[in-house]
Amino acid sequence: MRKPIIGVTPLYDTERESIWMLPGYLEVLKDCGGLPVILPLGIDGADGEQLVKMCDGILFTGGQDVDPGLYGQEVWEFCGERHGGRDQQERELFREAFRADMPIFGICRGMQFINVMMGGTLYQDLPSQRGVGLSHRMKPPYDVRWHDVELVSESPLGKLLGEELIGVNSCHHQAIRKLAPGLKAMACATDRIVEALYCPDRRFLQAVQWHPEFSWRRDERQRRIMEAFVEACRQEEKE
Repeated sequence: MRKPIIGVTPLYDTERESIWMLPGYLEVLKDCGGLPVILPLGIDGADGEQLVKMCDGILFTGGQDVDPGLYGQEVWEFCGERHGGRDQQERELFREAFRADMPIFGICRGMQFINVMMGGTLYQDLPSQRGVGLSHRMKPPYDVRWHDVELVSESPLGKLLGEELIGVNSCHHQAIRKLAPGLKAMACATDRIVEALYCPDRRFLQAVQWHPEFSWRRDERQRRIMEAFVEACRQEEKE
């Protein structure tokens, strides 16, 4: 049986000037039946169209901060490292995948980037812009629960897991400030920060703020989330 090909956006090491990948992203996709492929940087519109046509789904991974210029803001004092080449690559990939109604899934930065591409904004730094509250940045190990999120029962995630509250890991200092038009929350932390989203007008466009690629072996819920994405990619491959 042909496995669905899932394009994975690469991480970038500025110090070494190299792309790299956390193995968990690839391992969970492979274990759920997908065939992950790390996508290149430095692409233009034509490259993005060709790459998307090669794939059955796109995973937008975690990593550096999204450039605030993409959502019309100046860089805040505590905004972190950014990489213009990655922003450019993901912008082209998202546009093409969205246009094709291809399955799209985002993790951490990936969720934030999707929100920005759809017209939303971000907190550039939660502690300094929102004040003291729930801690969203844990220390290793990253495969254990850090805080709880409340699921929206009628959302795809709520229906998939059938629970009201689940524990998740957390490793981010940016977050959604204004949810983009066309997107809806699937889960929120107890401080009301959006922790998962979806687009009801798309066949499969979902994202989570936490990291299933770290916790899927210990938490069956996280594996089920990734299985749902791979299955959507499998349906894309069949059509």
